[in-house]
Amino acid sequence: MTNRTDVPPSELAAALAGDLRALVAQLRRRFREQAILGDFTPSQLAVLLRLEREGPATVSSLARAEGMRPQSMGTLIAPLEAAGHITGAPDPDDGRQTLWSLTSTFREWLKQGRAARQDWLSRRIEARLSGAEQEQLATAVELLKRLVAN
Repeated sequence: MTNRTDVPPSELAAALAGDLRALVAQLRRRFREQAILGDFTPSQLAVLLRLEREGPATVSSLARAEGMRPQSMGTLIAPLEAAGHITGAPDPDDGRQTLWSLTSTFREWLKQGRAARQDWLSRRIEARLSGAEQEQLATAVELLKRLVAN
């Protein structure tokens, strides 16, 4: 980035936005390198993370949330069930439907993956940043939190 004192505020904001976007993309790639994502398609990952975040759901509700047809969602769900990542149970409100949820084994797999990424980042911060730089990073993290807050 250019010298910040020579740049008008609007141009600085645009430059920071570009730098931050690129940096976040690099950080995501590094996190992916630290994780074993398996052979999931992006759609399968989206469904698995939605089930983790929002809890059990029917094929219809998952399809609506992901902008898909229920038939397509059914095709997406089948291999996840076969692999033991999700399990179905009758919907107590409508016995004709199945509520899908993550298995405890898959939840543990997610937990271990997150722990591996957390450990990698903690080790990198400790190894590459001085105490003063870690304090600066803490301040920057607080500013980033403000950017994403509603």
